[in-house]
Amino acid sequence: MLIVRLFGIEFSASFCFDVLLRIILALLFLELEQAEPFTRKIHEDELWLYKNPQTDSYVPTTVLWPLVFLIPVVVILFSFIINKDRIDFSQALLCVTLALGFNGLITDIIKLIVGRPRPDFFWRCFPDGQMNSEFKCTGNPITIRDGKKSFPSGHSSFAFASFGFVALYLAGKLHTFSLTGKAQSWKLCFFILPICIALVIALSRTCDYHHHWQDIVAGGIIGSCLTYICYRHYYPPLDSQMCHKPYAAFTMQLQLENIKNNKSEQIKWI
Repeated sequence: MLIVRLFGIEFSASFCFDVLLRIILALLFLELEQAEPFTRKIHEDELWLYKNPQTDSYVPTTVLWPLVFLIPVVVILFSFIINKDRIDFSQALLCVTLALGFNGLITDIIKLIVGRPRPDFFWRCFPDGQMNSEFKCTGNPITIRDGKKSFPSGHSSFAFASFGFVALYLAGKLHTFSLTGKAQSWKLCFFILPICIALVIALSRTCDYHHHWQDIVAGGIIGSCLTYICYRHYYPPLDSQMCHKPYAAFTMQLQLENIKNNKSEQIKWI
């Protein structure tokens, strides 16, 4: 195993790559947030889709980001306090950060390429309600740019990526879907509750006219798929009897057994 020494502390090359990858994903996400999306032509017969009232978000980003990033960390930390499993702690953090990083990047790329106007785009474009024949926006450029990022819903994708991970992580720890966890409804409730929270966040985006229903469906699918893929990259399937342990724990156990076997063989030949 290749070892890298930083500030007197040894790290595996694999761990350093994992950290670097997440930093790159975060930087790309922040850069894409400032990019200008594709300007899609709006036809007169579809203008009604974008003339909904402009309202404040029911779940603003100041509430979304703490929920999305802190809740998984709290759940992982709580599991660590109970089980004292350092491998699971690190693998869970790597898993959720990878899911959120990929989700942010993919969601933003699709937003920029599609450039679908939000349901309240008309009022973002013409705050005074006076539309010109060229459909040239007169509103705040930043508000207009954000108004062209309706598809898919970032709130929905991040909510399902984050709370979807929490649901999978809790189901794994509680053996909700393995043989030992069957017929225990409280365990199923712990799995469904985070999904319900994600669903409420997603649905709120249609209530405040910030997204069309297709946007939140697509966002939910993207977030759910990415978090499941990342979870399965680090953890066994939920119906496995070992679903509570990450793959890294099995790898380390095999390495320790190989070391013991090698030592035994050496002793035999002495």
